[in-house]
Amino acid sequence: MSHISVLLHETVDALLAGRSTGIYIDGTFGRGGHTRLLLSKLDENSHVYAFDKDPQALETAAVLAAEDPRFTIIHASFADMQQEMAARGIETVDGVMADLGVSSPQLDQAERGFSFMKDGPLDMRMDNSQGPTAAQWLVDIAEEDLANIIFKYGEERYSRRIAKAIKNAGYIETTGQLAEIVKVAHPKWEKNKHAATRTFQAIRIAINKELDDIEAFLPQAVNVLKPEAILAVISFHSLEDRLIKQFIQKESTLAEDTGWGMPQEREDTRRLKKIARVRASDEEVKANPRSRSAWLRVAERLA
Repeated sequence: MSHISVLLHETVDALLAGRSTGIYIDGTFGRGGHTRLLLSKLDENSHVYAFDKDPQALETAAVLAAEDPRFTIIHASFADMQQEMAARGIETVDGVMADLGVSSPQLDQAERGFSFMKDGPLDMRMDNSQGPTAAQWLVDIAEEDLANIIFKYGEERYSRRIAKAIKNAGYIETTGQLAEIVKVAHPKWEKNKHAATRTFQAIRIAINKELDDIEAFLPQAVNVLKPEAILAVISFHSLEDRLIKQFIQKESTLAEDTGWGMPQEREDTRRLKKIARVRASDEEVKANPRSRSAWLRVAERLA
């Protein structure tokens, strides 16, 4: 299926906050839905810079860049945002957005190896031009480390049984083989959820360093925002959303006075103001079931 951008209008409208000009960053271009809508609402003096690691996303972005001189694609992770923008002479921008979900083409193309729904090579790399495939990664990782990753990133209570089964299987070539190994090893399946769902999520997150990249991205995004500029981030599972929630909470809360003796005037180190937390509407979920778990968090940069 083609990719349907989640919370499309809600994200772009929140990012612009009534403006129609400026420099903006899309930290996760994907198939360009959010970027295209953003460009359609900006004047001729504006510019949008987008980041992505996926070679297929870069091909789509190259077409857009040829069509619209107000757009630039950067082949890098949003974890390198501040460095990449500084290299282009840009220190501050008017807004930053990111959609942390895996795109539908990545999930639906069997050869990308992200999903157990279609059997294909066990790959899972966002940037499939470099780094080990999931198949090779599973060979190299120790059983205890694998169990810890499945528990931490997949929130899978049977992580040790599953890790043992995976390591005992030797080299696993396809997504179908891995899914079957996990299914057999899993003693209690969740209703309406494949037994391998959490394990696949955990391996994908680990291989692509997804949570590490988010932790690196968030402070950099705030660093490049001008006062009153907007940060808008869409997450799809609790691990991502928790990171974003805790980061915004920390950056929008006045630090406690830890001094001794008489009360002292506290330095206000807050950099963000919480604006909104938005879920997909019933209509959007009906049209695009993958939006069901999506959360959009919006914050404004303080002076």
